[in-house]
Amino acid sequence: MLYPSLSDLLKHVNSRYMLVNIIAQRARQIAEEHEKNGEPLKKKPVSMAIEEIASGKLNPEDYE
Repeated sequence: MLYPSLSDLLKHVNSRYMLVNIIAQRARQIAEEHEKNGEPLKKKPVSMAIEEIASGKLNPEDYE
């Protein structure tokens, strides 16, 4: 089972396609930041990006 569910994520982003693009962009940013700082990743960057959207920490308008 996917957590958070797609319907929960779509409450923060209007379109599935936009959701995928935002997650991909943020995941790349997370990976690059950790690589630049030499920090190991505890989770996969995509999972971290999804959690940020679900918790409301990420503003989707910044990625449009």
